[in-house]
Amino acid sequence: MQRVLVAVLALWALLALLLMTPSASGADQRLSVVATTGMIADAVREIGGERVEVDGLMGSGIDPHSYRQTRSDIVAMTRADLVLWHGLYLEAQMEEFLQRLAKRQTVLPVAEGLERDRLLGHEDYDDKRDPHVWMDPGLWSEVVANVRDAMIEARPDLEATFRKRATDYIERIEQLGQWATEVTSSVPNEARLLLTAHDAFAYFGRAYAFEVIGIQGISTESEAGLRRIRDLVDLLVEREIAAVFVESSVSERNIRALVEGAASRGHEVRIAGTLYSDAMGSEGSYEGTYIGMIDHNITTIVRALGGQAPADGMQGRLTEGER
Repeated sequence: MQRVLVAVLALWALLALLLMTPSASGADQRLSVVATTGMIADAVREIGGERVEVDGLMGSGIDPHSYRQTRSDIVAMTRADLVLWHGLYLEAQMEEFLQRLAKRQTVLPVAEGLERDRLLGHEDYDDKRDPHVWMDPGLWSEVVANVRDAMIEARPDLEATFRKRATDYIERIEQLGQWATEVTSSVPNEARLLLTAHDAFAYFGRAYAFEVIGIQGISTESEAGLRRIRDLVDLLVEREIAAVFVESSVSERNIRALVEGAASRGHEVRIAGTLYSDAMGSEGSYEGTYIGMIDHNITTIVRALGGQAPADGMQGRLTEGER
């Protein structure tokens, strides 16, 4: 307890020092934004273009459920004009810090503004909602609008630029959603089951009529016990499910246990691909953007489950190394 108190006092001393450092301002200065997840950072870049400077804290392969802020993160956030986080208990280990920081500067949870009746429940916490809303492009476009509004409030002199770029970006997200509806409809009814490492795809399932099963719960902090693994092996065998998926930000251990368990009972299951769940692809790649991330997921799922989709995705930009 004493070590925790000392750490907290040291943290707030650092914050106090940094908050006394004057920041640049004026119409010729870029808006400085820190975003927790890659998906939010991508939205800021799309909306702001050259008028923003974006620092995304969680890169490719990073699990936001377990991520804790580093000292360099704290420095970046306290110096930023605007800090944007997802909310809905996604950044569970950072939430208390972010809420405290919000008392001193502009810190906003951009997914918290979604209407509650459009959110799915959280199986681990009765009072919380499933945070993985980016899996439905229709919902994510509303979060992008919240990002736009926060940026405009921070820099009203750039409103026209931000609104125009946000409109163009949201239109591209809507086109992504339309394409996803088209290609997912080609998956046979009997094959419309998506089994992954953790339950991050419920919004995808609702949007495109798939049954979704995650080995772990909504949070990767939850554990999959031996009984859960046995039950899912039974499901694979009984329903003759031939394909399961791993996730880029979650250990493959449980998925491989399922494959081995099914094999021990004479049923072959293949790992059909890697999906991006809580983090996007590598920085600088097409899959390292929100649209590329979802394009990759849709293409991988549809082709693995017997549907029809181009191997290189909606825009012909998926790379061999990322598939």
